[in-house]
Amino acid sequence: MNGQGSLGQGSLDGAVVAVAGAAGPAGRAALLRLAEAGATVAAADADAARLAEAVDAARYAHGGATVTGDTVDLLDLASTKEWVGRIEKDFGRVDGLVHLVGGWRGSANFAETDLADWELLEDLLIRTVQHTSLAFQEPLQRSDRGRYLLISAAGASKPTAGNAAYSAAKAAAEAWTLALGDAFRRAGGDDGPRAAAAILVVKALVHDAMRAERPNAKFAGFTDVKDLAEAIAGVWEKPAREVNGNRLWLTEKP
Repeated sequence: MNGQGSLGQGSLDGAVVAVAGAAGPAGRAALLRLAEAGATVAAADADAARLAEAVDAARYAHGGATVTGDTVDLLDLASTKEWVGRIEKDFGRVDGLVHLVGGWRGSANFAETDLADWELLEDLLIRTVQHTSLAFQEPLQRSDRGRYLLISAAGASKPTAGNAAYSAAKAAAEAWTLALGDAFRRAGGDDGPRAAAAILVVKALVHDAMRAERPNAKFAGFTDVKDLAEAIAGVWEKPAREVNGNRLWLTEKP
């Protein structure tokens, strides 16, 4: 391993990666891909039943893979810190946090925006980013390949009238993540950042169940959750200096 952490690992063998929001389709795909790459995966979600299914699926798909599940309240900073503490205690290190906590609310037009949607999205899309970033910063800086990855939407850069709350929340989460990246840059000094915070940007996500429900839909510009999972794993193959503080676009820039 590179002591300066400036080079990504060609493989995730031996890495310990946490996934927040792991029970949804994107989370399931990420668990499978990270386990396949040889990582120990610590998954968390608020839905215990769906989380257990996702963890079991990843374990069965890759016999011998270590995949754990924790029901964590990411809206509580102390609980989030306890989670990262358990990961370090159990596995000795933390090399990544993949933030897949999602949610969407929108309206027919700007005038009909319901500010109750903002209150919900502020918690789901911003507060969880604040808590995971604050809890994971120091463990990731101690790693020689620490990565904090936010999954965001192109709408954060080009909001539409009916998506004011969603786009604003995503933009705030991106800004917070970029601030974490600046903290990693400052901590690295002249040697460059040891860890990286980056944003993977999609238009929207699609998965097999969506295609089955709407067989005639084109889903133009959407990113398949399997392709997202591949991109997530690929971030560890790039130097921290190359990805830190950057938006990595998986769709066309608006």
